[in-house]
Amino acid sequence: MLDLVPVGDDAEVLDLGAGTGKLTRVLVRRYRRVIAVEPLDGMRTILERVVADAESLAGSAEAIPLPAASVDAVFAAQAFHWFAHDEAVAEIARVLRPGGVLCLVWNGPDDERTSPLPAAYQAYLDELRSVAAFNDAPPWQEVLARGPFGEVHEGGVPHNHILDRSGVLENARTVSWIASRPEEEQKAILERLDQLLTEGPFAIPNRANIMWSVRT
Repeated sequence: MLDLVPVGDDAEVLDLGAGTGKLTRVLVRRYRRVIAVEPLDGMRTILERVVADAESLAGSAEAIPLPAASVDAVFAAQAFHWFAHDEAVAEIARVLRPGGVLCLVWNGPDDERTSPLPAAYQAYLDELRSVAAFNDAPPWQEVLARGPFGEVHEGGVPHNHILDRSGVLENARTVSWIASRPEEEQKAILERLDQLLTEGPFAIPNRANIMWSVRT
């Protein structure tokens, strides 16, 4: 999927909000230099252990610990929705070289295929997501348009996410529209999901989405 992004092999790139390095592992196989910025110490410790070839730094999307015009591309995977959008876009533009690329990557459900999850489980998830007013494809084009970026390009690749029963529940626990709720509410939600879920494994139809734009 990253073949769609106009970033050459010799590029210096930043993985912003890198977490435990899931995308970082892919980036180090493609690009000459990879810097990973992650604010949480625990996640950064894992990242440093599993992706030793990346340069790991503490920092945030709103305060990137890099000089101006220092990277050819900034990638954010499953992270942009956590950023303060306008502040982050301004900071990303600062560290990008002219002609550099901002690339957002996120997974979402593939609604064109049938989910193997129990109907009651899926219906409860849909209810939770609608109450949170969560959008799987938010209007990030509008956010980028307020910064120094050109035309926004989009693409996607369907794939299956294979999970056992505990993996499905853990995935539900970590989605932003559940993880952002108060702790007691999260606990009640997960107990209800546990009651509704049958035995796995499950091949969850997903779509890997990509959105990218060039800094002007």
